[in-house]
Amino acid sequence: MNMNDESNDRKINMKMLARELNLSIATVSRALKDSYEVSDQTKARVKEAAARLNYVVNTQASSLRSHKTYTLAIVVPEIGDSFFTQVINGIESVADKKKYRVLICMTHDSYEREMSVINELTNGRVDGVLISVASNTRNGDHFNALKRKGIPIVFFDRDFKEINAASVKTDDFESAYNATCHLLDNGCKKISLITVRGGVSIFSAREEGYRQALIDNHSKPGLPDIIHCANEHSADNIAMIRDHLLKARPDGLLLTVEHLSTDAYTACQLIGLKIPADIKIACFTTQLTAGILNPALTTIQQPAFEMGQKAAELLIEYLTYKYIQLENQHLVLPSKLIIRDSTGLR
Repeated sequence: MNMNDESNDRKINMKMLARELNLSIATVSRALKDSYEVSDQTKARVKEAAARLNYVVNTQASSLRSHKTYTLAIVVPEIGDSFFTQVINGIESVADKKKYRVLICMTHDSYEREMSVINELTNGRVDGVLISVASNTRNGDHFNALKRKGIPIVFFDRDFKEINAASVKTDDFESAYNATCHLLDNGCKKISLITVRGGVSIFSAREEGYRQALIDNHSKPGLPDIIHCANEHSADNIAMIRDHLLKARPDGLLLTVEHLSTDAYTACQLIGLKIPADIKIACFTTQLTAGILNPALTTIQQPAFEMGQKAAELLIEYLTYKYIQLENQHLVLPSKLIIRDSTGLR
């Protein structure tokens, strides 16, 4: 009876697969994990045989031997935002290939909820955590508690500077700077920044980029005009933006988060401002509908899917091999200014 006949009667284990290939069990195990210690040719040979013989990794047994859960937690402020949805898809695309499950946790952009979620994760349910922090996070004690339990952290998009941990972010300062310069180049004389409340680093960096662009493009320091809204789509935001438009009369708006585009468009419509004739608008967003808004919205498009991929790759590489100093890994990915009708297409 050959191995193919035998596989019809009982499950193939790694020992049997190694015997079929005349390889050591350790080599087969490394090949199935895409280890850098095994050649691509051997990996391909092992994977072909595994598929042909219907070999299935026994993740439960592997987990018991290694004390690993093969589960990653993704902690996000929300999933309604297209940015976070794309990041999650990027993480899952990597996790699935590496045979990791993902546990998605929402903080609803609440510091208190974030603490509760992180504290629950310290019980060893997951091998690592990928997180974008809540906008009102005040201290990192809960992150330190997670690290003391030996559970590694990778921040994405929003990090917490006081915690020494890996991060994958975008060039928020440069992106805001370039978007503000684009508005100035298209004739805007008075640009307001519409942002959200909270001390998250990305909002600070975007505000600084906006401020610096005003300074660099005027004979005297620019006069920043900054409005802080709630970090959610709301009637209060619309009213706040409408009142600002009536009182301050800006001719350009830079919006730091996706949901503010809906609020700003609605506020302009309520008081009869035409975009881009009366006011030009650019927004940080990855929303797929930006191009079909009326008018089409100029966006600072972040590489959300790639950000998720890179964050997951960093974490899983560390969990698998431990040869990288995870806390020293800080990746910055470039965003792209997509110019559409809302800024005049000049």
